[in-house]
Amino acid sequence: MTTPSHRILQALDRFNAAHPWDHNAHFHRWILRRLPRRCDRALDVGCGSGDLARLLTTRAGRDADPDIVVRARERTAPDVPVTFTVAEAPAGMPAGPYDVITCVAAVHHLPFTDALTGFRERLAPGGTLVVVGLAREETAVDHLLALASSPLNAVTGWIRNRGRRAPRPVSMTAVTRPAGMTYREIVREARGVLPGAKARRRLFWRYTLVWRDGSGGR
Repeated sequence: MTTPSHRILQALDRFNAAHPWDHNAHFHRWILRRLPRRCDRALDVGCGSGDLARLLTTRAGRDADPDIVVRARERTAPDVPVTFTVAEAPAGMPAGPYDVITCVAAVHHLPFTDALTGFRERLAPGGTLVVVGLAREETAVDHLLALASSPLNAVTGWIRNRGRRAPRPVSMTAVTRPAGMTYREIVREARGVLPGAKARRRLFWRYTLVWRDGSGGR
């Protein structure tokens, strides 16, 4: 028997499918505000369609999916200083060092602790790491944020698409997997590798993690 709440969720799913929008791109400007105004080199791990890499406008983008990298290259103007490369993360990432490393909705595809260790090792002294990730819902807070995100997701999609039906954004066509770690597990593991890392739960089924290397002139 279909309950009223189940019918509401089905209706929301149909509405969201008709008015999709990129939850990851929603955080791009937020990410930029956490980064230094000037940096020589940046690495965007799991570049997707390359939108954030183009915003960084520097050397960026290592992704394990060759098809995604091809699409990212095709969408990038020749005069934009971005290099896209296929590599296995974290072991196959270039040595660095990088002033900025970003990773959006990709770290849950990787061995988490190894990935953070790889990011830390490739970060230049005083560099900044910003992660936007997905966590498995566990606590009442997690479920409340997910519940609040559902109607906001529909409203945001309606506004961004100006009330019209829209195709699924290119950046949302990649195959993804559900998050395996809970937020509490993520914070515990992250602070073991990145002392002082600042983590926060976010709306739209995301969390953020920011860490700045404090080694100065190491």
